[in-house]
Amino acid sequence: MTKLGFFVLSLLLTGAALAHHSDAGFDMESVVAVSGVVTEFSWRNPHVYVNLDVTEPDGSVAEWQFQSGPTMILARAGWTPGLLKPGDRVSARGHPERDLERNTDRRYAFLLTIDKEDGTRIERIRIGMPQTAIATDLNGRWRATGTSVDAFLEAYQRLPLTEKGASAKAAYDIYADEGLQSCEPMPTPASQTTAAQIYVSEIEVNTDTVFLRSEYYDTERVVYMDGREHPQGGEREVQGHSIGWWEDDVLVVDTVNFADHRSPLQDGVPSGAQKHVVERYDLSDDGTSLMVDVLVEDPEYLAAPLRASVEWKYTPGAELFRYGCEPEVSRQFAY
Repeated sequence: MTKLGFFVLSLLLTGAALAHHSDAGFDMESVVAVSGVVTEFSWRNPHVYVNLDVTEPDGSVAEWQFQSGPTMILARAGWTPGLLKPGDRVSARGHPERDLERNTDRRYAFLLTIDKEDGTRIERIRIGMPQTAIATDLNGRWRATGTSVDAFLEAYQRLPLTEKGASAKAAYDIYADEGLQSCEPMPTPASQTTAAQIYVSEIEVNTDTVFLRSEYYDTERVVYMDGREHPQGGEREVQGHSIGWWEDDVLVVDTVNFADHRSPLQDGVPSGAQKHVVERYDLSDDGTSLMVDVLVEDPEYLAAPLRASVEWKYTPGAELFRYGCEPEVSRQFAY
């Protein structure tokens, strides 16, 4: 099963991204349809949940739980905390959970649509890019295009792994990943690439620092632009230690000292102390987009460096919401 924001991402993206992320968690070839009464509409992060009591043919009542996206993504699609309330009679469709052997008593699915008694249909999110706007520098808010995220994931999937990386991927159990259940953030390049399509990113350029922010897990990275070097033997953190410089108008960000992470892109491949990431942020001539070139070296797990790019579109009107991931909600997938 894929987890947290990537549950949503897998269903919103197409092509390579969809195949890469969603197949492990849900049966994407099947759709379940049930009718019942809403018992809970939980407007919390990392996922909004709809719980239904469904009367079975034998007269017994079964609880179905439908998982949807995080609140900020649903809000942009027109959802509100009062959209559903206990007692509403609805019909729901979704992709059922794949791991039925582990959860034999649970009825769990990813939401596709809900039809209310008055004929209103509530659909899963569809991501559309905003109208084109013009940036004069890197400052502002941005969101990645789906096609460029697909290309990034295709490059990642082709990447050869070391024996250690392949073994870790083969042994990965999403239900045992305590970091995911505790709302542990993902290290770069996740927030700059795959998550950046559905979550808003923000860049703030100052004289001695650049802040790189993302709604995804409320991530904020500090890039030191004052000429300092990376600390030797410094503290290892989830987002590492970043220094930067300008090459003409291109921002270059160099990051090391990453803490160990079980699965940064949620496919079971870890990252470790040898991980080194270089990002280049290059504004297009017309100011409408930003090309983010990424180089990831992690010889402990990756047999070759990852080189890929993601295009960000300028979205100055987008609000940067707080993610506020709640471990209690995050753990529901593993129940």
